[in-house]
Amino acid sequence: MKRAALSDPPPKSEHPTRPGHRPASERPAGPGPRRDGVLVIDKPSGPTSHDVVARLRRALGVKRIGHAGTLDPMASGVLVVLVGEATKLAPYLTAQDKRYTARVVLGVGTDTLDANGEVTATRALPRWLDEELDALARAGGPLGGDAGEALARAAPRLAAALDAERARRAQTPPAYSAIKVAGQRSYALARAGQAVDLSARAVEVRSLGLTGASGGGPAALAGASGGGPAALAGASGGGPAALAGAPGGGPAALAGAPGGGPAALAGAPAPGSATATLELDLAVSKGYYVRSLARDLGAHLEVPAHLSALRRTASGSFTLDQAVALDAGVDALRAALRPLAEAASSSLPVAFLTEHGARRARLGQALTESDFTVVPTHPGASVWLAPDGQVVALGAPELGEDVAERPLSLATARFSVLRGFTGVANDGEIPER
Repeated sequence: MKRAALSDPPPKSEHPTRPGHRPASERPAGPGPRRDGVLVIDKPSGPTSHDVVARLRRALGVKRIGHAGTLDPMASGVLVVLVGEATKLAPYLTAQDKRYTARVVLGVGTDTLDANGEVTATRALPRWLDEELDALARAGGPLGGDAGEALARAAPRLAAALDAERARRAQTPPAYSAIKVAGQRSYALARAGQAVDLSARAVEVRSLGLTGASGGGPAALAGASGGGPAALAGASGGGPAALAGAPGGGPAALAGAPGGGPAALAGAPAPGSATATLELDLAVSKGYYVRSLARDLGAHLEVPAHLSALRRTASGSFTLDQAVALDAGVDALRAALRPLAEAASSSLPVAFLTEHGARRARLGQALTESDFTVVPTHPGASVWLAPDGQVVALGAPELGEDVAERPLSLATARFSVLRGFTGVANDGEIPER
């Protein structure tokens, strides 16, 4: 066997002092640089929010990843995905308001309150609703947002129903929801045929506007033949026709939602029976179910109803025009990842720490005003940034029980760390002080 001369290099698979060790330059590359930030995805109809997160976990090669607000499989639009240290923002971003465009079908009810469910009830529109929808069609012109004089004049009971939903402060969730009942998901109990009785939950409606309406009799189902379920596909004609081909995340984007849609309405009223659709734009608080809105609007209007399409156009400060398609390539997904400091400061108030304050915050210690160059100015959570723009923590002032009785003066307040962040470099722009 040939002996290696002292000047010969060691074999590639060996190290001079550690046999079998391969130099770092010859080992397979790791998963790449650490990534922490927020990715705004335009979720397509079909997959669950969990499916989207699982797909991105594989594509990006990350372990810590989640989302800030579930979208039903039928729904599309903004899904805020949190990567790495950004997952610590989840409870704060999930609590922020959401905005949607929605299509509600009147005259057909389903067990899930959406187009994926089984038809459970059908009923022709009452004459008064038929007449109001016809009056809206004759009035022409844009319907606008909240019910104004034109809507109230043409369709007073429909306007009153929308007003009632704007004033809603408690809402009963759908039986087919992820809420737990005695340790089990409500939808699992409902699928097993068990009765599910969910308590109403506090909600708020920031805005609710009617942007289109069709129906009110077979002839008014614009552009559709037969006046049956096919008429619900969002075809041309009438007021809602103006929505066809609209850019962005408007009502036109709702047409043809998969997982049900018109095909799911088998067993709906026979041709000649009246059905109708309402196109809505709404902004709502955390915990609001648009499927429940469809059910409750139907109750106001004396017909069964369900949600046939839904698109989320905003979640907190994240909007559809910032979103990237789920099927974009890995490079496009990585490029769309918003740095943690940029994403956090666009969603929450910002405070700047001194170097000394940043060190104390990293240790989880309570801070005082002297630890900030820009002091938090409100009683809730804020993003604390180091002088270099690095996210150090989420924190809040300890204001005591008398905060409601005095102006917000933080000169003597202590500030507590709510969540600490580790080793997150700022590779985005530093917010202005």
